[in-house]
Amino acid sequence: MKALIQRVKSASVTVEGNSVGAIDHGLLALVGVEKGDSEVDADKLLHKLLHYRVFSDEAGKMNHNLQQAQGGLLLVSQFTLVADTRKGLRPSFSSAAPPDEGERLFNYLVSQARAAWTHIAEGKFGADMQVALVNDGPVTFLLES
Repeated sequence: MKALIQRVKSASVTVEGNSVGAIDHGLLALVGVEKGDSEVDADKLLHKLLHYRVFSDEAGKMNHNLQQAQGGLLLVSQFTLVADTRKGLRPSFSSAAPPDEGERLFNYLVSQARAAWTHIAEGKFGADMQVALVNDGPVTFLLES
């Protein structure tokens, strides 16, 4: 599994004009599920999402994690994140998990996140989503399980 995370001042997801998920300060995580990923990968990724130190401490150093910063976590499924872009001018999605498996593992990640942290929001799997964010920094990292 992969997650492109962005430290945000705010982020939200809209589907068909309706807000389906929003956070104030925290992390927006665009999540891609690859073939062969499992619950173990989701658990590893969640651990990183909750504990990766990308928030500033009193000295301005990135020493605090999401929980220490009391931030929200907005999880958004994005299969294009696992595209193979090494050849040609059109992405290949052959490494992406099949939709039903991707949805199952994404939902597992969301349920585990909700069990571990109170400030969780999510997009809608497979939907045409509009994601709005105010990147804080900017601070962006690619995490892999």
